[in-house]
Amino acid sequence: MNQTGNDNYRTNESVGNMFLHSCLGKLVIFLGILLILFIIAILTKPTDQEMRDEMNDNIMQCMEMNDSIRGDQIDDFVHNIGFIFTKADTTKVGQEWREVFDKYNRLEIYNHSFFRTAYVYNNIRTEGTRVGFGIYGMVIPTANFNDFLLRIGPMRRNYNQKLINTTIEPDLGVNPNVQEFHYKRNPDD
Repeated sequence: MNQTGNDNYRTNESVGNMFLHSCLGKLVIFLGILLILFIIAILTKPTDQEMRDEMNDNIMQCMEMNDSIRGDQIDDFVHNIGFIFTKADTTKVGQEWREVFDKYNRLEIYNHSFFRTAYVYNNIRTEGTRVGFGIYGMVIPTANFNDFLLRIGPMRRNYNQKLINTTIEPDLGVNPNVQEFHYKRNPDD
């Protein structure tokens, strides 16, 4: 900085450098970065078929994870993040679950400017529930097992009677008779 007098300060900065350090220059840079991100989002948006295939796989994985221990929202979030990188095990969730899901639920894919969304419609959630979105070439699930309708039937026999209990006992298979100190394939220990 050159000081020519007590009240007059001059700088040897170029016009471009002054523009980049101004508020308007920073705003233009920020908007340029946003424009580039939006263009990349448009170009890498998953196709309708990719979105449908990934969401069907994510829904089957969500059905696999449903067991006697119900998780909270954090568990569902962690499971959904894991579903991005894994595939469903076809031996755990058979074709009958797929048929039941398709019978009572409908998966719809919607196209937006920069991304796609997937909604599940059924008789309980007629307005639909968003179960995933696709952006930057990835399909990110937000599915929860409670979003799906897998069984249907009457809740009461008549008007003032109690609810029909339709709990299904899970088949746990055959367990060996494990006793105390029975390990390492030696039944005598």
